[in-house]
Amino acid sequence: MAVASIVSSTQYLSFMLDKEIFALDIGKVREVLDFTTPTKVPQTPRYMRGVINLRGGAVPVIDLRLKFGMTETERTVNTCIIIVEVSINDETTILGALADSVKEVFDLNPEDVEPAPRIGTQLKTEFLRGMGKKDDEFILILDIDKVFTVDEISGLSGAAMAPEAE
Repeated sequence: MAVASIVSSTQYLSFMLDKEIFALDIGKVREVLDFTTPTKVPQTPRYMRGVINLRGGAVPVIDLRLKFGMTETERTVNTCIIIVEVSINDETTILGALADSVKEVFDLNPEDVEPAPRIGTQLKTEFLRGMGKKDDEFILILDIDKVFTVDEISGLSGAAMAPEAE
């Protein structure tokens, strides 16, 4: 049996950013938390909203709407933080990603995922794994490992560390 025939469907967690549906491979998601106000960290990018305490460790919280050029995420009853594992250069970093709301966990077959569209040279789509279609809706499937650069991850990881008194 060929490897390609073994791979059937993949599970994704879908969530809303503005009016768009995004999804992450469920294997990258650790948990979903109710919104907690992050502690701000000075001199960090605008999309980094701060850090939260997750079982004794500081976890950077990213506003994906700001990262993708949208307006800042507004806190509502549905706002949540998706805790994800980001892997870059064989290192794993834990991040919190703000979402307007979480929709569902669903299965998607490989044939239901199309490559990300190429829309000129100005729009960067390398962080998209593809476009899924479910119930006549398009879902932007993120490759969370490509949303941030190595330098951004290093900066976020460093910002999560408590500065020592000098």
